Amino acid sequence: MREPLTRVMDQAYATCRSGWTVVRMRGPGQFLFWLIALCIGIASGLAALGFRKGIEELQHWLYHAQEHEMIYRAASQLPWYWVLLLPVVGGLVVGLILDRFTPDGRARSVADVIQGTAMNDGRVEVKAGLASAVASLLTLGTGGSSGREGPVVHLAATMATWVNDRMHFSGITARDMLGCAVAAAVSASFNAPIAGALFALEVVLRHFAIHAFAPIVIASVAGTVINRLEYGGVAEFSLPPESILQFYEELPAFLLLGAVCGVVAGVLMLSVFWAEDFANFVQRATRMPRWLRPACAGLLLGALAIFFPHIIGVGYGTTAAAITGKLLLSEAMLFAVLKVVAVAITLGGRMGGGVFSPSLMVGGLTGLAFGIIATGIFPENSGSATLYALAGMGGVAAAVLGAPISTTLIIFELTGDWATGLAVMVTVSISTALGTRMVDRSFFLTQLERRNIHLAAGPQAYLLAMFRAQGVMRPEGTPGAAPAEPCWKMIEAGTYLDAAATLETALPVFDRTGAAFLPVVQLRGADQPPELIGALFHVDALKAYNRALAATAAEEHS
Repeated sequence: MREPLTRVMDQAYATCRSGWTVVRMRGPGQFLFWLIALCIGIASGLAALGFRKGIEELQHWLYHAQEHEMIYRAASQLPWYWVLLLPVVGGLVVGLILDRFTPDGRARSVADVIQGTAMNDGRVEVKAGLASAVASLLTLGTGGSSGREGPVVHLAATMATWVNDRMHFSGITARDMLGCAVAAAVSASFNAPIAGALFALEVVLRHFAIHAFAPIVIASVAGTVINRLEYGGVAEFSLPPESILQFYEELPAFLLLGAVCGVVAGVLMLSVFWAEDFANFVQRATRMPRWLRPACAGLLLGALAIFFPHIIGVGYGTTAAAITGKLLLSEAMLFAVLKVVAVAITLGGRMGGGVFSPSLMVGGLTGLAFGIIATGIFPENSGSATLYALAGMGGVAAAVLGAPISTTLIIFELTGDWATGLAVMVTVSISTALGTRMVDRSFFLTQLERRNIHLAAGPQAYLLAMFRAQGVMRPEGTPGAAPAEPCWKMIEAGTYLDAAATLETALPVFDRTGAAFLPVVQLRGADQPPELIGALFHVDALKAYNRALAATAAEEHS
């Protein structure tokens, strides 16, 4: 009896000692990282607050708006030529900034942060990111119809990139730091700490690893504190008290609303992509300089805003009117259509900004219109039409972002109304299932897919593009290298890889030819013969790919 007890005590002592060793050796490092996460959370929160204040000041100066949510009221009092010219001048300045400081004249946003997390070791472009933040600030301040969350997220990611470079963070640590910055930016923008943390995990990191949860929550809370020090603890939107769900008999209506929201979200996303393709065609056909493209978009926006100033800016004023039931059915339907057009013009014209706030507005208007019709047909079995507006906000936004969990929580935290969660969850689930099938899972992932960056399919697709043949090949003249003679025969037959080719290109060639190796050449020019620099073996390519998959799986499940 005594011997087993002694063995148990020895095992307990060894366990405690090993645990103390872990705390002593790893605790300070973990604590230091959490402290840095707190600092980046505060910095990102201040950046988000500064961005929001900058928009408000610019709109107050140009439109004489007292609050950015009510900019459409101020715009309706201005001379028509002023409303027309402001977006044009703003677009011209935006075009010059993006032309000077970005390689492609395109404002950076959330999609670039997702790409940086997955493929660039937790880093984004710093100079282009800062220029994009300034450009988006000018866009929203001068009447552009987009959202502020995308630029703020990328601005926070730019700050995290600076920290990663200075602290020499890489791998998991760098990606977690980027997630911390994003979480703080989102929570500071919307006063939503829970949703901010989950947005970073669900949308940017695209996994829910335990190791990332604590620092991201710390940063998210820090960002929320920054917001509340300025704006207090109130919710962004206030719902009327009669927003009541007639639970069982009314749920089928929210299922149908979810389907409608999924279609509307798909139309919103596809409209932006169609507008971008059309603008690209016009730009090529007319040989328009790229710096002029945002100004042309501003001209279209200004002309539309003369008659419908509700499309100007972030749109929170119209969103608030929708979820409080202050709009008629005809107004809700008309403003929803016009907002989709305005967002397509803004983003297709490369003026900058995000899609989350516009999707909230379009969703609120869609939900209100649906609710007015539904409650009019079945008044005895219905609650308030404003409840449908709230659910519509979540439905459209969740499908656009491809983030049903964080979007649902953002809706709750924006409104402070948790009692209607069932209606929102039902709508979000149906809309996400339908809307994400119309694109490549989300607006952001579809943006990347259109750039031939295949993140939507998961690591098994995009990891292949991260390995170049030159980095995995066996160089010419080294032990185990392929013989030169068969390599040259394959080159003469046209079977070879350029040194810049990736495994995404190489593996289909292996499958097609059945070769054990492929020669890798350096192409010199049209009149120059290729230079043989090595050979990529099929087994080496598969080993590199498997190691990358294992590392990704280990990070996601750590």
